[in-house]
Amino acid sequence: MSRNIEITRIFDAPRELVYRAFTDPGQLAQWFGPDGCSVPRDSIEIDARPRGHLRFVMTGPGVRSPVDVVFTEVVENELLAGEMEAVGVPGAPGPLRAHLRLEFRDEGNGKTRLELRQGPFADGQLGADTRSGWESSFTKLDALL
Repeated sequence: MSRNIEITRIFDAPRELVYRAFTDPGQLAQWFGPDGCSVPRDSIEIDARPRGHLRFVMTGPGVRSPVDVVFTEVVENELLAGEMEAVGVPGAPGPLRAHLRLEFRDEGNGKTRLELRQGPFADGQLGADTRSGWESSFTKLDALL
């Protein structure tokens, strides 16, 4: 049975700043990755446009996971969506492939609501681990913003 994860998070920062944290390699390197993992700045390539890409390598104790996202939809400051493939993900028997959609919504008063959808995940534990990874990454993003 396939499952998607959905996460909604309110950030105390304007939408443009939250979007830039996802599309600027220097910023992405500062916050992305679950606790204990990081993404070296020199591994990040971003071309935020339809048919563009996001590529990086997540590293951590016993983890080296190249990630490649091909964007299918990009609306500056509003939407990043695409098809993701990650290799070497702990718990995944092979390459992990999933759709990723990030919507950035202005909540007023300098706040942004991020709506994330990712999946499908054939393995419920892998989906739960992915959710946990995003949530710990977002805690680091809160501190950066």
